Amino acid sequence: MSGQKLECSWQGYVRKNGTMGIRNKVLVIYTVECASFVAKEIVHKINDPETEVVGFSGCTDNEYAVRLLISLIRHPNVGAVLPVGLGCEYVQPEWLADIAKKEGKEAAWMFIQNEGGTRRTIEKGVQLVRGMQEALKKTKRAPMGLKDLIIGAECGGSDYTSGLAGNVVVGRFYDRLIEAGGTAVFEEIVEAIGLKELLLERAADKKAAEEISDTYDKALDYCKSVRQYSVSPGNFAGGLSTIEEKSMGAVVKSGSKPIQGVLKVGKVPPDKGLWLLDSTPDPYWMQFGITNPNDNEGLMDLIACGCHVVFLVTGRGSVVGSAVSPCIKVTGNSATYSTMQEDMDFDAGPVLAGRCSLEEMAQKLLEMVVDVAAGKQSKSEALGHKEYFIPYKYQNTEVVKKCKEA
Repeated sequence: MSGQKLECSWQGYVRKNGTMGIRNKVLVIYTVECASFVAKEIVHKINDPETEVVGFSGCTDNEYAVRLLISLIRHPNVGAVLPVGLGCEYVQPEWLADIAKKEGKEAAWMFIQNEGGTRRTIEKGVQLVRGMQEALKKTKRAPMGLKDLIIGAECGGSDYTSGLAGNVVVGRFYDRLIEAGGTAVFEEIVEAIGLKELLLERAADKKAAEEISDTYDKALDYCKSVRQYSVSPGNFAGGLSTIEEKSMGAVVKSGSKPIQGVLKVGKVPPDKGLWLLDSTPDPYWMQFGITNPNDNEGLMDLIACGCHVVFLVTGRGSVVGSAVSPCIKVTGNSATYSTMQEDMDFDAGPVLAGRCSLEEMAQKLLEMVVDVAAGKQSKSEALGHKEYFIPYKYQNTEVVKKCKEA
């Protein structure tokens, strides 16, 4: 530890369900692809960074996708919700709006068929969202600190610097966050292949060890079943040679603290500390195609667990952002940062060059997180990036049984 003070404070948004957010967003949801154009046009006409759109691409009533969407509705960064449907889909917008109302959030819903078509629905949607925006101006504010944050980490487009600088700095930041009483979530268990024993050594207790072991074994079986490990030509071009080598770099972003247990997508950490997120499909899932990890899916999985902020660590560079929560893009490659400064938020490369210590770099990242939590836009927010991906897959969890009763 550097001995620097960990506790920082800013004004958060207090939700009626007891949570606190760092943004005050209106979420426009389309419940079927047929309604996506209308929902996106509503957001386009509002033209406000605090209004976002997410939704389903298909008609199938997949519990995993529904659970993820419900988690976004309940997310502390969201203050109001407008679901828009066509009128004949499985997932009903009224049901989603009722969930939002039960959480104490502003909510309304529409069927395009009932409103009279595209233009009329867009016009009404714009009116509804503007009314929600006015209501959200009255949202209660209260002091918020590192102990109140949940932060998630994903890596993509990795190169040799990811495991030597980018992910290492995030891991050291995670240690600091947890020491300050906060919560950290890391995922990509398919990028932990070869490291089972290392993960088990960090289990907080016997239950956590069992969860980690089961999650690892399932991920290994999944990779074998789809005949693909999570290592790509881009990783090879960036200097990585094997999945085990990539795994070492990926797992180091979790830091050094004990792993409290395993989360399923859509489950908020039940306690403080470090948590592993399992987003790998369970056996017997509905195979519309191979659902292998991608950055946008990973970021949304983390956000569905209540993450206020998400990191995307990338050696080779990325331009994506995310819906609902700010995305901070970190690179350990100073050349990548120099080339893509418009998109990359944080350069951890000076650690490799010997110009800055690991502790100093972790402190700088902490300061950036505090600035973003206090309202400063990340690079992707400023550019308007709001990518998201909600796949269809199967995950068996106790949340599933309660999903339709939510």
